Amino acid sequence: MILTFFDQFSSPYLLGIPLIFLSMLLPALLLPTPSNRWITNRLSTLQLWAINMITKQLMTPLSKPGHKWSIILTSLMMLLLTINLLGLLPYTFTPTTQLSMNMALAFPLWLATLLTGLRNQPTTSLGHLLPEGTPTPLIPALIMIETISLLIRPLALGVRLTANLTAGHLLIQLISTATITLLPIMPAVSIITAMVLLLLTILEVAVAMIQAYVFVLLLSLYLQENI
Repeated sequence: MILTFFDQFSSPYLLGIPLIFLSMLLPALLLPTPSNRWITNRLSTLQLWAINMITKQLMTPLSKPGHKWSIILTSLMMLLLTINLLGLLPYTFTPTTQLSMNMALAFPLWLATLLTGLRNQPTTSLGHLLPEGTPTPLIPALIMIETISLLIRPLALGVRLTANLTAGHLLIQLISTATITLLPIMPAVSIITAMVLLLLTILEVAVAMIQAYVFVLLLSLYLQENI
């Protein structure tokens, strides 16, 4: 019975076709179509407003050289947001619950921010490994600790995203199973459990959006240290 709870983290198939491919077509339907009109529709206006707000929030803490990353960070934000929300639909699964995918996103981008700092300002980037005013006997230990904390950043990015989404999906699976099981036995308790499930689903939608924002925001903060 425990193994079935984790079946939701594998892509369902229909006639040998992964249903995740069909669900990934949904965002394409929301993309604005080219038009010669001066005034766009409400959907296009809402999309442009959301993209401008996200870009503004990500670029505010960065200096002007860091604005070159605006397209990368905004695209990553929209990708994670779309994937996380699509995973809440029926007959789909969330690719960001797989640690391999999250690490494949976190490690190259973190390494790019680190190499950017080492290329543009190597002295300042290496200076982060040793706080100012450190006593001489503590210098080797602090350098080792700061190096480990620097190297653990991509792992923390990937594990944070994986753990939050996996925990939310497992809670939804457990409470929904309890709701169905209790329905013929204790209908009143089942109704209360269903209300809890509804609130948890709303919370999971918020978590999906917040975790996508936190992932990209931390990358922008890492970039801020290296520019």
